[in-house]
Amino acid sequence: MRQQKQTIRRDKTAEQALASLMRLCARAERSSGDAMRLMGTWGVPTQERGAVLQRLIKERFIDDRRYAEAFVREKINLSAWGEYKIRIALRRKGIADAIVSEALNAAPSARDTSRLAERLARKMKSIKYDTPYQLRTKLIRHGISLGFATDDVVACVEEITRNIEEPCDEAEFFPL
Repeated sequence: MRQQKQTIRRDKTAEQALASLMRLCARAERSSGDAMRLMGTWGVPTQERGAVLQRLIKERFIDDRRYAEAFVREKINLSAWGEYKIRIALRRKGIADAIVSEALNAAPSARDTSRLAERLARKMKSIKYDTPYQLRTKLIRHGISLGFATDDVVACVEEITRNIEEPCDEAEFFPL
């Protein structure tokens, strides 16, 4: 039988949560959604969470706009994610759609397909396939999973796989 992890819930007061969040936010960018989730795990009373969050925002420890811009830069440059995957990840973090759109529009390489072509070319070297159709299908799935638009992925896959020929059945051309 597998034992479940027992999570020890540490109840914190609003003041303790504020101090902890200030320390965390000083080390790394956090979103307002992250702060609310943390306060929930710490057992901060629901009615006090809003006041703690407002104080963090007022003192500029938390700024969703700044967080979104940093997140977009990181995911584009380091992880090579596409626009759709970034947008969904930021929504999960509780960032407003308007802020997400601003951050994506501010990043000049958000819609750059050269990163996609590079990632697909690298992936193509490690894919096992029997037919070019199988290769294209796997590459399209991979490109879409990176968060790029389907049209862009299909165009890049067609460009990358243009030189791969369909295997022919020798019996068709050389009958006995």
